[in-house]
Amino acid sequence: MSQSLATVAYLGAAILFVLSLGGLSNPETSRRGNLFGMTGMVLAVLATVFGPRVSPAGIAWIVAALVIGGGIGLYAAKTVKMTQMPELVALMHSLVGLAACLVGFASYVDTSLHFQGAEQTIHEVEIYVGILIGAITFSGSLIAFGKLNGKIGGKPVLLPGRHWLNLAALLLAIWFGGQFLDAATPGAGMTALVVMTLIALLFGVHMVMAIGGADMPVVVSMLNSYSGWAAAATGFMLNNDLLIVTGALVGSSGAILSYIMCQAMNRNFVSVIAGGFGAGTPNKAAPGGKTAQPQGEVVAVNAGETTDMLREARSVIIVPGYGMAVAQAQHTVYEIARILREKGVTVRFAIHPVAGRMPGHMNVLLAEAKVPYDIVMEMDEINEEFPDTDVAMVIGANDIVNPGAAQDPTSPIAGMPVLEVWKARNSIVMKRSMASGYAGVDNPLFYKENNRMLFGDAKQMLNEVLVALRA
Repeated sequence: MSQSLATVAYLGAAILFVLSLGGLSNPETSRRGNLFGMTGMVLAVLATVFGPRVSPAGIAWIVAALVIGGGIGLYAAKTVKMTQMPELVALMHSLVGLAACLVGFASYVDTSLHFQGAEQTIHEVEIYVGILIGAITFSGSLIAFGKLNGKIGGKPVLLPGRHWLNLAALLLAIWFGGQFLDAATPGAGMTALVVMTLIALLFGVHMVMAIGGADMPVVVSMLNSYSGWAAAATGFMLNNDLLIVTGALVGSSGAILSYIMCQAMNRNFVSVIAGGFGAGTPNKAAPGGKTAQPQGEVVAVNAGETTDMLREARSVIIVPGYGMAVAQAQHTVYEIARILREKGVTVRFAIHPVAGRMPGHMNVLLAEAKVPYDIVMEMDEINEEFPDTDVAMVIGANDIVNPGAAQDPTSPIAGMPVLEVWKARNSIVMKRSMASGYAGVDNPLFYKENNRMLFGDAKQMLNEVLVALRA
């Protein structure tokens, strides 16, 4: 393949990637967006493998790597459950960071590259920045993977003077960067590069460990952005225009998504990075440093009573949460919604932007169960409907329906926009126990007079409700 043909293929792939992002912005066009993305990636890989920069002898190695990597990816796609998708995404981000680091070190020791003067300096800066971002992405994504699958606790680890530690790591990275650029010998430059890599790895660990569980959707999108910038830096190192464009697309879209997530949680990006949300510590703004404790008694119901409430309702709003994902109950939920709609009940699904463990988690689960898109509503458009709703049914959600965020200025999540289910005439919360949510914050909703608690495994309880509705 000639260079001009490879360039045209790269341009076509870049256009397909842009169309893919546009398609993924809407549930109704998401399948088409995925198709555009896959087609663009196939075109990009073919243009790279058979392009003029790959020798015939190297094609066999590349094809072998593609077969191995593609086989692992295919196995993961077929075996990983939807509930494990967030940690899989975090793991994929870590691999992008690792690839950036390996390419950076390979570029530095590659003796076939010959640069002089300013070109050499620019190339070394590309290597240094690429490895720095890649190392942070790699270690931070591994910690996010551990937090998401439960191997690492969701509460933040807040070291004394953690901000000073972060500042010191940044200053050291800058100082070693100067040493790397001024190195008189390759050995001295490699030493600075290795030390910086270790600092970046520790920084990534410390940064994500300090972030609370309630901020994990933001962390996932943030690491997505980091992986994009790492890919772009790799593109500069390899002088690959498509990799630069693709990395910039992923990096910028991830940054925009992080901003949207922060807006949904009434947070700013700096406060997320600083950590502390969900630490379970008293709010400093609270008088005496104490938070308000929930008041009232919990009223438990069984599946039969829940069924009666749904039968008598004219309007029902279902709020899915991570508990529904864990129980894999989305198909049962849709069957309940379908039967209610056949009986003339108005049924809608309310989605909070940070429900689950990654952006769009609940949308994906509902799409898998073939829930019609027109009854899946976002928080901003459904909140005003709760006062006219007979039953709001919360399935495994906690923090996103916590009235303390709107009513208690001393709450650790005060100001976070939430789904106002307590304004419905009746609410039913399905949970295994009275345990707090991922943010570690008590939920006053459980004690409201118009709230009922349906305890037990979500799928089992929903199956009982489904059987009763069919009867």
